Amino acid sequence: MAYPNTEETICLLKKLVQIPSPSGNTNEVITFVEHFLNELNVKTKRNRKGGLIATLPGKDEQNHRMLTAHVDTLGAIVKEIKPSGRLKLDLIGGFKYNSIEGEYCEIETSSGQKFTGTILMHQTSVHVYKDADKTERNQDNMEVRIDEKVHNADDVCSLGIQIGDFVSFDPRVQKTPTGFIKSRHLDDKASVAILLQLIKQIISEKILLPYTTHFLISNNEEIGYGGNSNIPIETVEYLAVDMGAIGDGQATDEYTVSICTKDASGPYHYELRKRLVQLAKDHQIGYKLDIYPYYGSDASAAIRAGHDIIHGLVGPGIDSSHAFERTHQDSIANTAKLLYHYVQSEMIL
Repeated sequence: MAYPNTEETICLLKKLVQIPSPSGNTNEVITFVEHFLNELNVKTKRNRKGGLIATLPGKDEQNHRMLTAHVDTLGAIVKEIKPSGRLKLDLIGGFKYNSIEGEYCEIETSSGQKFTGTILMHQTSVHVYKDADKTERNQDNMEVRIDEKVHNADDVCSLGIQIGDFVSFDPRVQKTPTGFIKSRHLDDKASVAILLQLIKQIISEKILLPYTTHFLISNNEEIGYGGNSNIPIETVEYLAVDMGAIGDGQATDEYTVSICTKDASGPYHYELRKRLVQLAKDHQIGYKLDIYPYYGSDASAAIRAGHDIIHGLVGPGIDSSHAFERTHQDSIANTAKLLYHYVQSEMIL
């Protein structure tokens, strides 16, 4: 059986993470995905929020499926231009300042100009600040050092940088000889790459799906409302494809597909979960069941918005989420295999 090609998926993932797309500034990456799908002659449309919906017709046009992955990432926005010529940030998404200390970044102005910089503690130099190691990493103490000759706020303004400009983080993506993929923003561009390769596989194999199936590439998930709208009324099952969180007490690892049973929003649909587990068993797919205590997905956002759907959540296991993330090619492959069989399986109607 020919599954979606894992190496092609990883190559696509590398391209995706290198396109800056903090929540609120995702047009460039959505355009990239749009072009990818258009080359496959897949019908797409954008919603008013800027997300992208692709639809593959199925045998049953009365009962639909929807799968979603989000292309928006963590990031920041310029809050203040300091008298020193450095920038104070306000964070986009749920992460901590310590996770971006020392990170290279890019500032994009409203006119489209781009400037590089580094995110640092104001009190970084140990030759000047005695308690540099003890100082709290927070909004007041962290700043962007711009790679331009600026000495004050007026110099920065003359570059065209202003409050409200988006700041993205260098992904630093690498594929190791041992099969690990290290990068920022594997949450959730790993899943986006998996879905795009799945669509490509369906098209290349001329698979007629049992149900009309929509693929939503959402663009506001990190701020809570990426996948809560534009769900066709015919949709019965809604499956979010997002990262599995790894840590103490978690079953998720970097080698299997994670099937979520519950997150901060509550339990996912029990019958759908059991069906996903059975598919994994039937096709010898490595999987783990897990609970994510501080987590929400596009599927849980859809439930909160009042949609009458069966909802589920699966995805590759990602270590160090919302920081320096890592997964393995085996986890990407297992996730792709489960989805390949899921979209061809029967629903309980």
